[in-house]
Amino acid sequence: MTTYVGESIPRNDGYDKATGCGKFTADIYLPHMLYAKAVRSPYAHAKVLSIDTSEAEALPGVKAIITWENTKHIPFNTSATMVTTNPPEEPIRDQYIVTNEPLYIGDEVAAVAATSEAIAEQAVKLISVEYEELPAVYDPLEAIKPEAVTLHPEIGKTEVNNACGVVVHIDVFQGDLEEHFKNCDHVVETDIELPRVKQCQMETHGAVADYKNGRLDVWCTTQTPHPTKMILAYALDMPESKVHVQNPPYVGGGFGVRIGISGKAEIIAAALAIEAHAPVKFIYTRAEDMLCSDTRHGGYLHCRLGANKNGKFMAMDTTAWLNTGAYATFGIELLGVCGACGTQGTYYIPANRYTGYPVYTNQETAGAFRGFGTPQGTAIVEAAVDKMAQVLGMDPIELRHLNTRREENPLGFWPFPVGSIGVDECLDRAALAIGWKEKRGRKQSGNIRRGVGIACGTHVSNAAPFCVDYNAIVMRLEQDGSLFVSSGIPEIGPGSTTALMQVACDLVGVPFESAVMQFGDTAAGPFDIGSHATRTLYTVGYVMSCAVKKLRADIFDFASKMMEVPAEELDLKDGIVFGGGKEMTIKKLAYQAHLRGHQFIASECQIPPNSLPWFAQAAEVEVDMELGLVKVLKVAAAHDVGHVVNPALCESQVEGGVAQGVGYATREEMTYVEGKGFYNDGFHKYMLPTADDICEIETILVESRDPYGVYNIKGVGECGAIPTVPAVLSAVEDATGVRFEACPLVPGRVLSGLKKAGLVK
Repeated sequence: MTTYVGESIPRNDGYDKATGCGKFTADIYLPHMLYAKAVRSPYAHAKVLSIDTSEAEALPGVKAIITWENTKHIPFNTSATMVTTNPPEEPIRDQYIVTNEPLYIGDEVAAVAATSEAIAEQAVKLISVEYEELPAVYDPLEAIKPEAVTLHPEIGKTEVNNACGVVVHIDVFQGDLEEHFKNCDHVVETDIELPRVKQCQMETHGAVADYKNGRLDVWCTTQTPHPTKMILAYALDMPESKVHVQNPPYVGGGFGVRIGISGKAEIIAAALAIEAHAPVKFIYTRAEDMLCSDTRHGGYLHCRLGANKNGKFMAMDTTAWLNTGAYATFGIELLGVCGACGTQGTYYIPANRYTGYPVYTNQETAGAFRGFGTPQGTAIVEAAVDKMAQVLGMDPIELRHLNTRREENPLGFWPFPVGSIGVDECLDRAALAIGWKEKRGRKQSGNIRRGVGIACGTHVSNAAPFCVDYNAIVMRLEQDGSLFVSSGIPEIGPGSTTALMQVACDLVGVPFESAVMQFGDTAAGPFDIGSHATRTLYTVGYVMSCAVKKLRADIFDFASKMMEVPAEELDLKDGIVFGGGKEMTIKKLAYQAHLRGHQFIASECQIPPNSLPWFAQAAEVEVDMELGLVKVLKVAAAHDVGHVVNPALCESQVEGGVAQGVGYATREEMTYVEGKGFYNDGFHKYMLPTADDICEIETILVESRDPYGVYNIKGVGECGAIPTVPAVLSAVEDATGVRFEACPLVPGRVLSGLKKAGLVK
């Protein structure tokens, strides 16, 4: 029995954020603090021939300027991959603090620290840079051609030109794949083109760095304080023990864009602080955040799917060419997840091949964004499944039920047991909520048409095996018996730290009201790879459960002497130690331990398991055939979360993901203008859905009781954004009879498709 797990306890950070009292990076002010601005390249590819900083240096208030000439030339990677890649692979290190060969419009070639933002902005304009413009390439299919310019000659000349280090191959089959296809009764092929989209987190990237006595202190917007500490130490050639990274403590959203360094805010602020011998604050403008930090990977995917006459999938071959931009960041790992989760996770297919090309281009970098490659892989596979259903004349849900993975099926790539699988229940409940039987396949005419569609999938509750993924934690009882938990995990907005304390208090058996968690600080908490990969609650909860075994054993060993009851007969619940007909408050017990020179404390470091969450979303859309407008009316989102810890927080995660998925499907797109860069330099030029645009969302939490997670939980954070695109595409096809193979479904694209199909003039 649990007291707190399963309850919608209000989040611990709610008051701070609702009242504006919460501290974020922009709220950090230090004595004698300077302000940073960057000089950014106006060219997509160029060589810096010279930089003249003399006028800027002469400007009163300018305290430091960094260029290629006075910074360390240690290549690094801004992503957490830099320090978490599994051996024997080496991470791709292809970035510098500032560069003398910019590879995209916006790349940093210098930076200034001054006594005010206004002076720093003025100084940037006074720096004269002479460039030699070089050939550039923007599309991944063009970049892989042998004749295309090679952006990173030391890395990009591998199997394919501009492939980011390696081409990702995941092969799960015996013999010749083509022989497997020959044995299929039906084979379908489909393509999809997906756009770059932006995370649009509320807080822009930022950092405050202070360097004194050989020690670097950094407050910043990272989702990964410990890996960020390691990246900074490596790039600046400092001992990790002398680098301290912390959140302030809050981060205004993440969605993957801050896994590692936040753009380059931390490293540039740190380099300037070292040069100026003073604290430096570097806060990105919204334009810099939009144009000079990671996006979701756009690109192209192709899938060939084979089945027998009964609808059983026999073979699949999927290829992805995704645009990783000027630098690697997460290119290789993301393409791996695209294959392992997006194309090979949901269905059991005996012969399954995936090839992923992370491709360098002269555009801003692409990296992590909620779902981390699984949305792209899910979109193409679910499109192929819908196409196969048409060929077979089967209901799309029936076909999915026939092929979804079972617990006895081998996982192929994944080196761990599958755990519980709730995808079939998710399919049925989402279909029921959307009115599938009544609405699917209706004959329609006229201008306004409606349709329903469905898609399903799986993801992860951990970053393994793509990254070194372990957690460490310290838990102690204070002298009054209240619980203190120290973790390196940050709080980036979902309320994870509240849910974790619900788990911790139930595990220990103490009141929630008196428990506290220290988070997001490398000096206060042991190593943790951060908040991403749908892992926070699942993995930290698991390591807590390991530490609690030690903590409770210590408590009961001490209590047995105080209470004269054998330790094995004792229990602790609601702050009361009881057993053998006796009881004592934990408050009294902890104080007695204190008087005898003893404190109840436990630490643990573990590699958690990885349980796959499952999901299905059904969408209902309305299409205006004359205007090409697609309006999503409702999404029924059924998610297998193992066991719900905090229903309100869990539902909010699903709803937020669905909102992002609807934007991905219908509105959002980063539009590139050659010679100028991306058009979308702010929310006024980026079609982010607003409150008025969000459809009805019915969240359905499916509890499959996973055997590996503490209290049978799984992850949920990224999952809401993953199946929405294919569900919407399926619904639009049901409404119009046209399958669109490119997103977003903006009016021009929709009208063009309808005209091509002969449905409108």
